[in-house]
Amino acid sequence: MFRTATLMLDLIRKPALVALLGLIVARSEATAADGAGANDAATRKPNVIVILSDDQGWGDLSVNGNTNLSTPNIDSLARDGAQFERFYVSPVCSPTRAEFLTGRYHVRGGVFSTSTGGERLDLDERTIAQAFKAAGYATAAYGKWHNGMQYPYHPNARGFDDYYGFCSGHWGDYFSPPLEHNGKPVKGDGFIIDDFTNHGLKFIDEHRDAPFFLYLPFNTPHSPMQVPDEYYDRYRDKELALRAEVRAAPNAGKGAGGGGQGAAKGKKKPAAGGGAEGPKANEDLNFTRAALAMCENIDWNVGRLLKKLDETGLAENTIVLYFCDNGPNAPRWNGGMKGRKGSTDEGGVRSPLLLRWPKTVKPGTVVKPISGAIDLLPTLTELCGVAPPTGGKPLDGVSLAPVLRGDTPEMPARKYFSHWSGNVSVRTQQYRLDAAGQLFDMIADPGQHKNVAGEHPEVASELAQAVDQWRREVLSELNPQEERPYTVGYKEFPITTLPARDGVPHGQVQRSAKAPNCSYFTNWTSTDDTITWDVDVATAGRYEAVVYYTCAERDLGCVVQLELGEGRVSTKVTQANDPPALGKEHDRADRGSESFVKDFQPLTLGEVTLAQGRGPLTLRALEKPGMSVIEVRAVQLTLLP
Repeated sequence: MFRTATLMLDLIRKPALVALLGLIVARSEATAADGAGANDAATRKPNVIVILSDDQGWGDLSVNGNTNLSTPNIDSLARDGAQFERFYVSPVCSPTRAEFLTGRYHVRGGVFSTSTGGERLDLDERTIAQAFKAAGYATAAYGKWHNGMQYPYHPNARGFDDYYGFCSGHWGDYFSPPLEHNGKPVKGDGFIIDDFTNHGLKFIDEHRDAPFFLYLPFNTPHSPMQVPDEYYDRYRDKELALRAEVRAAPNAGKGAGGGGQGAAKGKKKPAAGGGAEGPKANEDLNFTRAALAMCENIDWNVGRLLKKLDETGLAENTIVLYFCDNGPNAPRWNGGMKGRKGSTDEGGVRSPLLLRWPKTVKPGTVVKPISGAIDLLPTLTELCGVAPPTGGKPLDGVSLAPVLRGDTPEMPARKYFSHWSGNVSVRTQQYRLDAAGQLFDMIADPGQHKNVAGEHPEVASELAQAVDQWRREVLSELNPQEERPYTVGYKEFPITTLPARDGVPHGQVQRSAKAPNCSYFTNWTSTDDTITWDVDVATAGRYEAVVYYTCAERDLGCVVQLELGEGRVSTKVTQANDPPALGKEHDRADRGSESFVKDFQPLTLGEVTLAQGRGPLTLRALEKPGMSVIEVRAVQLTLLP
């Protein structure tokens, strides 16, 4: 042993061998470091990217057989991951978002409308973002929120560290529009979902070294139908091989009996496609072409996200999930299904769901059990080893993680309920009982053409009873008459914006359009007219009051006052701001009841002292020397230190 040690000492004294030994040691250390890095990567929780499109519909993807368009990047998620055969969302926007965020039916969270406060998610609900944030994830949302604007309904209070986008249900212009970043007004940069994607790409770069949860709720192809020329030019004169189906009235047959009919009695008139008469196709080809062009733009943005994951080496351990929030927003090809947006029939609530996670989910996986938006929270938290959000409220959703991991192809039999505007439909793996109590065999008759309640009375009766029970136990939690004022004045989020959408006009004041979400107040022609917001001030103190306004030169000199209780502040309008209405120049199809927009400018009223508590925040005119007062887009209150 002594002789061996002596020989080794002689060898390492030679310079060349010293260098060789150093190289061996360095390589050994590097290998050990690489091994440690690999182990870190192996144990690191997966990143999550959730992409939610708006008003797209199941049929607006080429992976689902639509030859009118091409969506290769979105389609690749199915090829490289999993495709859900029968995945369901709500018939309209804000309920689906609430169900994704909470894993619970939207009615439990107080969501009963898409505007004027009914879109807000109750403050005692806990969200998927809060669960991931608690687990150490960086969280961000870029896009259309649609579950509450004023803090603590705002996304920054619901688990998202960073938010950029708009909180309303729809927006009036998609090219460099006014947006917000963490509550502060900003101007967008370019086409709106390109802009949202740019923020997502930056977020991925900044958080590549630690787990992140990125939510991208795109607002297209929701109207207004706007898209860059590059995409619309492909469709401008294109012949469409697939068109909306023209439906005859289905076989009325017999209803589901007392249970089904009783469930609908006393409720609001069924939404389009929800009753016995199927909708007739009345396809606007300009609208369809614009929608398809917008979908191809979405696909391009999804491609950019996937490329970024490849470039950063994150693709293997990132879950990418894609779905939409309801059926298509107009008659167009949708696989022959009955119903579209607003309907509780199959076409109104069936959504694509594609999920890719190369590390775990086998390419080409097909998930056959029925599932829906309420299942996403339990599924993603289980896949990522994240504890579901606490709060003591049971989830309605179930985890599909065992199916995605390949542990089992099946799940226990279940009933999935769809609700909107008093209409309730229930789906099993084979059947759907519609809102009018008709029963359809969705395997034999996926288009809901033949009512088979008379042939399967026991099934119809069972499902009708299930609907009645769901109404009693779940729908009964919804109270649209519950008073929920708009929240103002939180120290951790001092800026509160109160848009025209949330206000109430009095006298001759009118909205700029029937749909409230992106409207403004106009036709203010009398000092007797007012605009009010029902607010609850959380913190007593001094506030800076600002009104976003337009005013023609001829109406200068009017004096406007904002008041709440004993607090009031007023100013004279001395600077004209009379911009044209914007948006029509970008429209590819008629926008219907949605408002155009204007370049509203801030008018500082001054400082006002507000007491804590609830009351009507009132905007009134003290003087009106011209024909009108001002047009109003929003009031902004900032709590001063």
